[in-house]
Amino acid sequence: MKITNVEAFWLRCPIPKEKQHFSDYGLLTDFDMTLVVITTESGLQGFGEAKAAVGSSGVCASIVSCVENELKPLLLGKDARHISRIWEHIYNGTRDHYSLSRGRKFPILGRRGLTISAMSGVDTALWDLKGKALGVPVVELLGGACRDKMEAYASGGWANADKIGEQLNGYIEKGFNGVKMRVGIMDKTVAESVKRVRAAREAIGEDIKLMTDAHGTFSVPEAKQFCRGVEDCNLYWFEEPISPDNRHGTAEVRASTSIPIAAGESEYTAFDVRDLIEVRALDVVQPDSAIIGGITESMRVAQLAHTYQLELAPHCWGSAFSFMAGVNVAFASPAAVVIEFSLGGNPMMYELVNEKITVENGMLSAPTAPGLGLTPNWDFVHEFKQKI
Repeated sequence: MKITNVEAFWLRCPIPKEKQHFSDYGLLTDFDMTLVVITTESGLQGFGEAKAAVGSSGVCASIVSCVENELKPLLLGKDARHISRIWEHIYNGTRDHYSLSRGRKFPILGRRGLTISAMSGVDTALWDLKGKALGVPVVELLGGACRDKMEAYASGGWANADKIGEQLNGYIEKGFNGVKMRVGIMDKTVAESVKRVRAAREAIGEDIKLMTDAHGTFSVPEAKQFCRGVEDCNLYWFEEPISPDNRHGTAEVRASTSIPIAAGESEYTAFDVRDLIEVRALDVVQPDSAIIGGITESMRVAQLAHTYQLELAPHCWGSAFSFMAGVNVAFASPAAVVIEFSLGGNPMMYELVNEKITVENGMLSAPTAPGLGLTPNWDFVHEFKQKI
């Protein structure tokens, strides 16, 4: 299992006009991702995703450079089976021998940010490789599935107050029993966000899970005002109410409401999530395997969620590779009960891979294919690969 090559590809694919939407990020016209490919001496390949942005669009040139110029020299010749050792080697750099001998971290300066995103793609590709080599899905390597099926919720919801009910009911007609809608600065006022949520709840009824996501765009007073306005709407959670830079503010919002607060998709490593938990900012933890440090670090976060009796709900807005990374983590984790399923325009979920990802009657089945169970459509990769 010696590593002989490490590659990274920045892919940018246009979103069909009829599937584009406006949010606080503006009009989303393209979907970006970084595909990380690790090849061993036998020719076996593993695939992972690294992100330059939480949402759909982001310039990935820095991640490609980091993978190919900084991480690749560290990885060549390593045994791909030693996933934890490789994680420590990258995170601690030339002091990794101290880390492994002393049992604590001696991290490089880039212990947050795009270096960790690049690590995420590498780490996920290594788990994919190991699963393929052993002929088992990643979830088996993580301890096995805690359940046979898991509820998926439809993630979307950008329409105005007059149309939001129709949009969410369109998701429900596909079999979903949970839906998420966007709120926040895209609505211009808190009152408009409240109006849209109340319209949504009235349209979908009381039996459907309803989540809201502000993408971190409210101020603390605005988030509190929003919570007061929708307190009786039975929200399953309120996601990223304010900036991830203000964990104490998030804790303040949580203390002011009975609505569960979700966050974590913008965090790097389990240390950041630990800090959120310490200030009592969270009810639901949402690591993104393409950002937080890969499947390895997502599982460390899953253990924190389980220990502190918080719900785990991996952030799965990305390509098929980060989606399946989140799915494998969720199925292996006792703390996870629902999984995000993108209903936005997302060619990276469907056209990037040869396999078809499906939800039946609002439920996902536990993974059974080796590794992540995915193979790239190389024609798609070559067509949308960006020059750097």
